[in-house]
Amino acid sequence: MREGLKRILDGADDIEVVGEAIDGFEVLTQVRKGGFDLLMLDLSMPGRSGVELIRQIKDEAPKLPILVLTMHEEEQYAIRAIRAGARGYLTKESAGTQLLSAIRKVASGRPYISNEVAEQLAMDAMPSDEHYPHKKLSDREFEVFSMLVNGKSITEIADLLHLSAKTVSTHKTRILLKMSMTSLAELVQYAVAFRLLKPFKI
Repeated sequence: MREGLKRILDGADDIEVVGEAIDGFEVLTQVRKGGFDLLMLDLSMPGRSGVELIRQIKDEAPKLPILVLTMHEEEQYAIRAIRAGARGYLTKESAGTQLLSAIRKVASGRPYISNEVAEQLAMDAMPSDEHYPHKKLSDREFEVFSMLVNGKSITEIADLLHLSAKTVSTHKTRILLKMSMTSLAELVQYAVAFRLLKPFKI
C-alpha cells in the first residue's frame, strides 16, 4: 500500500516523502523527530492506532496537520478522527483520484472531508438525541462494536487491536450496557438500522 501511495506522490513536484512508519510506535518516533509538514496516517496500524494515536500525536505535536487514510468508509469513523484532531479524512478507495488534492488542502491549513462527513458533523453539533445510543460509546468501544457487528469474533478483534480476549469481552459487556441491549443480534439489528455496517462486496 505504501509503495502504491509513493508512486502517486512521485509525480508531484511539490510533495516529497521524507519518512515512513509500519506501526504506531514508528509513527510517534517520526513525529518526535519532526522535519515534515504533514502526516498521512492509516487508522488501522499495528500497535497503537486509530483515534487514540491521533490524540497522542496532537498532544505531542499540536500544529502538525494529520490526513487520515483509511479503509473505513463509515462517517462515524471520520467524525471521531476529526474530533480527535485529524484535519482530513480520505478512504483508500478514493485515494487514487483525490490523494494529491487532499494533501495540498490539509497542508495549507484547510480541512478535507466529504459532504457526508460535513453533514454528520453538523448534525452531531446539534443537541444530543437519545435515539442514537452508539454515540455514547468511547472511541475504543465504537471500534470493538463495529468489528463485532461486522462478524469478527472476540479472538479476531483481540488480535487486530492487540488486546487480550478478556479486555475485548469487557468492552463488549460495556457496549451492551451503554446501548441497553442484551445480545450481539440486537447490536447487529441496530447497526443495520443506522447504516453502520461496512458495505458487502462480492
